[in-house]
Amino acid sequence: MQELKERLLKLLEREALKKGSFVLSSGKTSNYYLDGRVITLSAEGAYLVGSIILKMIEGKGISAVGGPTLGADPIVGAVAALSQVNKKPLKAFIVRKLAKEHGTQRQIEGPLLEKGSRVILVDDVATTGKALIEAKQALDKIGVLAEEAVVIVDREEGASENLSRAGLRLVPIFSIREFGL
Repeated sequence: MQELKERLLKLLEREALKKGSFVLSSGKTSNYYLDGRVITLSAEGAYLVGSIILKMIEGKGISAVGGPTLGADPIVGAVAALSQVNKKPLKAFIVRKLAKEHGTQRQIEGPLLEKGSRVILVDDVATTGKALIEAKQALDKIGVLAEEAVVIVDREEGASENLSRAGLRLVPIFSIREFGL
């Protein structure tokens, strides 16, 4: 797995890390931005992220992988596809901010998740963890257990502590320190 992580780190540094002045989804301002979707929507990035997450959750009794739209969307697809290739298929789901007002009016999209099943939440970058907490709350309402959240990069700006208070353990592939920031 170390080789996969080294390749992913180089790809993130080369393609996703931007310097300048940015407003984050949390509302905070930053002198850098890590655009995870540039990586997770590329073939190589999707493969690397999906492979690493599958190794991280191996043996944990996880039945599905999902997370808040939009950051989790490509990650969820990559993990699900690779789980099928590895003959250990996982369900995939996406959590909307709000339930749809039309059609099935669901907040959690994807195959039906069974009450009591254990799932893993994923996202590209965690700053405060707000989107992951909201996703966990949606899962709690239907009796699905989410105890861990895997992110590509933890910006180390409170997400770990906030998630812990919400009953989630943050498991980053990288911390922002590994980028020298």
